[in-house]
Amino acid sequence: MKKGIHPENYRLVAFKDMSNDDVFITKSTANTKETLEVDGVEYPLVKLEISRTSHPFYTGKAKFLDTAGRIDKFKSKYDKFKKKPAAPQKDASKDKSE
Repeated sequence: MKKGIHPENYRLVAFKDMSNDDVFITKSTANTKETLEVDGVEYPLVKLEISRTSHPFYTGKAKFLDTAGRIDKFKSKYDKFKKKPAAPQKDASKDKSE
C-alpha cells in the first residue's frame, strides 16, 4: 500500500436509515455535525434515506419512499409549464346567421 494516500481519521460512526429508523455502526471517515447515543456511547451520526434494511433489492418487497417530498416539489415547479385548457370558442356560423 502506498504511504500517505489513505485517511488516518477512521472512527466508529452511527448510520441511521431515516425511512425505518434502523441504526448500524461501522468505521468511517464521513464528516458530520450530529451525534447519536447507542447503548450508552455517543457516536457521530450520518443520516441515510435508504440502506440495506429498506432497499427493495435486499428486502424483496417494493416500497414507495418520498421522504423529501420530491414528487410534490417537481409538480409545483413545473405547473407553470402545464398547458391550460382552451377556452370554449363561440361557433362562428351562429354569429353570421343572426
